[in-house]
Amino acid sequence: MPARRPVDPEETAVPDLRAIHSSLTLDAAGRIVDAALAARRKENLLPLAVAVLDAGGNLVAFKRDDGCGVLRFDIARGKAWAALGMGMSTRLIRDRLQQRVGFQSALAAASDGRFIPTPGGVLILDARGKESGGMEPSGMEPSGAAIGAVGISGDASDKDEYCAIQAVLAAGFAAEPPAPNPDWRAAGL
Repeated sequence: MPARRPVDPEETAVPDLRAIHSSLTLDAAGRIVDAALAARRKENLLPLAVAVLDAGGNLVAFKRDDGCGVLRFDIARGKAWAALGMGMSTRLIRDRLQQRVGFQSALAAASDGRFIPTPGGVLILDARGKESGGMEPSGMEPSGAAIGAVGISGDASDKDEYCAIQAVLAAGFAAEPPAPNPDWRAAGL
């Protein structure tokens, strides 16, 4: 058996790996999930499923209360996905597309069924954008870039949205919409 020659580190060196930037950290997403579930408990709402996606639509964090049905994950993720896909809250999507059922169906098909246009999908905005004083590329007032979305399912949609907004704000971000429906407590299933 021939003698092995020493391995030259230059021959086996792995190229430097680059860090990949995530628009939303696991820590931040975890804070949002935990704050949403805390808001649910405080208001004595039904068990919730909470999904947080980054700006690329990747699932960053998910938790569900005991007692959630098996579809709640898919619905929560679909609400967050719809908000990211359209660049607006799912409440606004619902309101704008109420009379456009065909377009809603087309969006559901284009997103492989991940498009859930009911309240509970809230954009997570980088709160630093408000402080920058700069204008958005569209010329709109500065509101911070969407860095992800949270989707919640489990109770009435307006109650899901309430928990999502409270969670985003508690984690130190801005939310779109910035406030829940004023009548969220009266919403029923």
